[in-house]
Amino acid sequence: MSMTQQAEPAVDTPPPPGPSKDTDGRTAERPLALRLLARPEVGVFLGALAVFIFFLIAAPTLRTGSSMSTVLYQSSTIGIMALPVALLMIGGEFDLSSGVAVISSALTASMISYQLTMNIWVGVIAALVVSLAIGAFNGWMVVKTGLPSFLVTLGTFLILQGVNLAVTKLVTGNVATDDISDMQGFDQAHTIFASSFDIGGVQVKITVFYWLVFAALATWLLLRTKYGNWIFAVGGNKESARAVGVPVAFTKITLFMGVGFGAWFIGMHQLFSYNTVQSGEGVGQELIYIAAAVIGGCLLTGGQGSAIGPVFGAFMFGMVQQGIVFAGWNPDWFKAFLGVMLLGAVLINLWVSRTATRR
Repeated sequence: MSMTQQAEPAVDTPPPPGPSKDTDGRTAERPLALRLLARPEVGVFLGALAVFIFFLIAAPTLRTGSSMSTVLYQSSTIGIMALPVALLMIGGEFDLSSGVAVISSALTASMISYQLTMNIWVGVIAALVVSLAIGAFNGWMVVKTGLPSFLVTLGTFLILQGVNLAVTKLVTGNVATDDISDMQGFDQAHTIFASSFDIGGVQVKITVFYWLVFAALATWLLLRTKYGNWIFAVGGNKESARAVGVPVAFTKITLFMGVGFGAWFIGMHQLFSYNTVQSGEGVGQELIYIAAAVIGGCLLTGGQGSAIGPVFGAFMFGMVQQGIVFAGWNPDWFKAFLGVMLLGAVLINLWVSRTATRR
């Protein structure tokens, strides 16, 4: 070949198959199915749908509007409390006193109003202050002492359980409060906390409406506000969150106060639904609230979850509780069924998490 011979033009050849530098195996967008599975509420939605279909087949009476209204009502009384409990769990803590705190709130409102012969709204506001104070105390103790929230709220649970019973007996001479249905302000409070409204000839409790509104507010709070980012941050790693300027103490204390607000609201609903309160109730309900949040995709270790997941988790509880009754089964199996649901949900969430993160 002579030195003056020109080089032949290069021929463009396609690059070898494989991920490009822009979309390698680490950055390639995952399929839609895997991205959906990564959402914590997807698994519980499918579970709730399966339970719904199962009981529609097993209990034909559930297909009526009035029966479904009962299911939604049962679900709403769990779901309203499950929402703040879920936010607290996303923030890395949980509250064992939430069940008896509901009764503490109702007892406070009832006894202050009745024993002091005051307008019922005085008792309602006093109960709100007490409930928020209980939540603030739990949060302050967790933040200041560094003790696990399990120990702090277990202590609060025992204190409230004893105080509820002892103070009620001391003040009323009985284990239940007096009937307050004839007191001033009762009708207005009943309308706000315990009334029903008509939809297509079916009576629906107002708690169902509140449940959906609170779920929407909690979703907006988590996904569209700086406070929502703080919740995920303190639940994931509070030291890292503190290092980047997240107010860890404020976030945790207010999350506990949110549980207190939920306890107040459900306490008022129970009080104005039944006009009286049994001081020994509420024990064990905290586990139902926590289980609904866990079934909804919240981790006990914090940092993961949503507000929509616990809505489906509460619906599953309400569907099972009422479905067993409408199907004519022995209601003694209810707690066993819930235990199976909880374990199943945890296993499903684990599988979903591993599947979603698998490359």
